[in-house]
Amino acid sequence: MPEHYQRPDWFTKNVFNRIVAGFTRVGVSVYGSRVLEVKGRKSGEWRQTPVNLLRHEGSDYLVAPRGHTQWVKNMRVSGGGRLRIGRRTQPFTAVEVTDEDKPALLRAYLKKWKLEVGALFGGVGPESSEEDLRRIAPDHPVFRLSLK
Repeated sequence: MPEHYQRPDWFTKNVFNRIVAGFTRVGVSVYGSRVLEVKGRKSGEWRQTPVNLLRHEGSDYLVAPRGHTQWVKNMRVSGGGRLRIGRRTQPFTAVEVTDEDKPALLRAYLKKWKLEVGALFGGVGPESSEEDLRRIAPDHPVFRLSLK
């Protein structure tokens, strides 16, 4: 079965993500945004993408609302990366969360960013049942970060 992935539309890729990443690069976090830097699994070069950092019950997480993206595949190989906001860079290691442990994290993520990413979760929102959150869990990788 192919991995779930929702490609960003032109506006998101060329306007929205660039604006958010631009603000974040100069030190303005847009509601928790960071620029994720992770080494490419084939090239070894640093790749950048804007992400929303989720803080939940004292830990930091990255959720992939679009599914099994290139940054997810790179993170699985590298086991970590860097989060950037302005000039400040935080290296981290990452461990992928099991599907069984994702529902509470997906609910928290959707509570905070449903307006921005809700359409990427197939009609599942923060008020959805545990069963619905478990159903979509395999489509949305989640990583627990250990910031250094």
